[in-house]
Amino acid sequence: MDRLTEMEAFATVVDQGGFTDAARKMGISKSAVSKHVSALEARLGARLLNRTTRRVSPTEIGLAYYDRARRVLNDAGEADTLVTSMQAAPSGLLRISVATDFGVNLLSPILGEFLLEYPEITVNMVLNNRYVELVAEGFDMAIRIGDLEDSSLRARKLTETTRRMIGSPGYFARFGRPAKIDDLNDHKLLHYSNQANGNVWKIMAPSGERRQVRTAGWLTVNDGQSLLNAAISGLGIAYLPSFLFAEAMRAGQVEEAIPGLPVETLGIYAVYPPGRFTQPKVRAFIDFLARRYMEKGPDSW
Repeated sequence: MDRLTEMEAFATVVDQGGFTDAARKMGISKSAVSKHVSALEARLGARLLNRTTRRVSPTEIGLAYYDRARRVLNDAGEADTLVTSMQAAPSGLLRISVATDFGVNLLSPILGEFLLEYPEITVNMVLNNRYVELVAEGFDMAIRIGDLEDSSLRARKLTETTRRMIGSPGYFARFGRPAKIDDLNDHKLLHYSNQANGNVWKIMAPSGERRQVRTAGWLTVNDGQSLLNAAISGLGIAYLPSFLFAEAMRAGQVEEAIPGLPVETLGIYAVYPPGRFTQPKVRAFIDFLARRYMEKGPDSW
């Protein structure tokens, strides 16, 4: 007989307190339940149940076996549920946390395509520039750029972006072009206002040393597109990811401020909470993004 069926019959008898109710619960005959339990006892060489005319109860050995058997049965049930879930059509509410710059410029334009492909999924996309706790704040996943701080999260790399200092030809004609990092102290820098370390840029020098630059500018704002617009207008030098400035650079609206510096490359990741399996809606969205960004980055945006 099937070992798992024997185990299930025994555990159901204990749960239901008798063979009759166990048979009703399992949808088989009482004699079939009895045969399964007897076969289990014979195979184990131990009596698992005390049988009287009035009641059935587990022996001491039977109670210990029941605890382990119930765990095995629960795990088997979860395994079945996992397979069913993974094969189910993706559906339900998908809550996503995305940095504002990336969400507005690269995610919003393609969301419609994803929703048409998966009509049973609805999306709640929250744009912000702070670090969110996925589980505590109820998010299914997030898009993050740069080093991943939380190693407990699962992550899939989607693509890469570079980060460079850029300014307009008009700005460089008016204020000159910096030749080295120290020259930035004499220039107008355009800053993100949501930087944890304030208006400080950490720039890789040709020697490999990471230098810090702190210089005031005409504008500090919490939006990358606004910084790009300011740079195009000639208000100063901005330090931005390539997915923001690539089109403006192709159009000649901005140029790299110090071309000789090492190029900083940042990974773009889909991150999601740890677990035994990935929800179909999350897996579908990550696969969709991976397809769309397959030939993007680090500078080809």
